[in-house]
Amino acid sequence: MAAPLDAIVIGAGPAGLAAAIYLARFRRRVLVLHDGDSRAAWIPRSHNHPGFPGGVVGVDLLERTRRQAEEFGARIEAARVTGLAVEGDGFKVTAGDRGLAARSVILATGIVDRLPDLPGVEAAVRRSLVRICPICDGFEVTGQAVAVIGDGALGVREALFLKTYSDKLTLIHTGGPNALADDERATLAKAGVRLIEAPIAEVVLDNDRLTALAFTEQGRLEFDAVYTALGFDPCTALALQAGARRDEDGRLIVDDHQQTTVPGLYAAGDMVRGLNQISTAQGEAAIAATALHNRLRETEAQST
Repeated sequence: MAAPLDAIVIGAGPAGLAAAIYLARFRRRVLVLHDGDSRAAWIPRSHNHPGFPGGVVGVDLLERTRRQAEEFGARIEAARVTGLAVEGDGFKVTAGDRGLAARSVILATGIVDRLPDLPGVEAAVRRSLVRICPICDGFEVTGQAVAVIGDGALGVREALFLKTYSDKLTLIHTGGPNALADDERATLAKAGVRLIEAPIAEVVLDNDRLTALAFTEQGRLEFDAVYTALGFDPCTALALQAGARRDEDGRLIVDDHQQTTVPGLYAAGDMVRGLNQISTAQGEAAIAATALHNRLRETEAQST
C-alpha cells in the first residue's frame, strides 16, 4: 500500500467537493472518491443558493465546484467505496480492488430519499415534477394547488410548512386509517389542509407537467405541484464499518468540529443533521476540513 494520503473524502456532492477545496488549499494531499450519484444532480434549478441570481442548475454547480477543487490540486476519481476501517493511526479505504491508506477521512455520502412505489415516480422527481424539498423550492409553488404525499408525522409537518406559500394544500396520507393521531387531524383541519387517506395508484404525467394523481376509488385529482414527504435514509454504512455511532434518526453523531465518535473520521452534509441544504452542507464541510487540517498539524508538531 502506498504512503498514506492526508485525507480521503468519500462523496462528491456539495459537501465533499467543498471539503476538497479547503483541504487542497491547506496543501493537503487529498483524494475524493465518488460513485457519481450526487443528490444535487437532481436539482433542475436552485433559486435559494446564495450568489446565483436567476438560479443555478444542480449539475452545473457540481461541475463548477469540482473544477475549483481540481484547480488547487485535489484529485477526484469515480470509484465505489466498499470498505472503511480504522488501521493503525489512520484508515484503510477499500475501493474496488484497491486498498488506500489515509490519515483522516471525511464522509459526505448524503442520503437516499424514500419515494412512493409508483410507476414513473423516479423520472418525475428527476424532472422536478414530483418535488422533495419545500425549503428549496416552495417559493416556486406560491398560490398553486399542492399535494403532499406522506405516511407519518413528516407529511403533516411538510403540509403545514407549505401553508407559507399556498392555501390550496392537500395531504395524501398513505399510512393507513390509524396512522394519524387525533391532534394531527385537528391541526390539519384548523389549517385548512384537505386530508385524503388512500393509496395512490398512479402519477399522471403529460409531457413536462404532472397533471394528476390517480386513486383507486377517488379517481383522478389534479394538482399543480406534488411533494413527497416519506423521509430518507442516511448513507452511513461505511461509517458504521469504522465504528461511528448514529443518533435516533439514523444520522451520524458529530461534535462541533464535525468529527464523528471515531477520532480522525469526519462527516458533513445531509448524512449528519440540519436542513438538507447545499449551503449548510458546504459550511459543515469547511468546518470539517479545517478541523482535520488542524488535527494533522498538531500531530505533525508532536512528531518533530
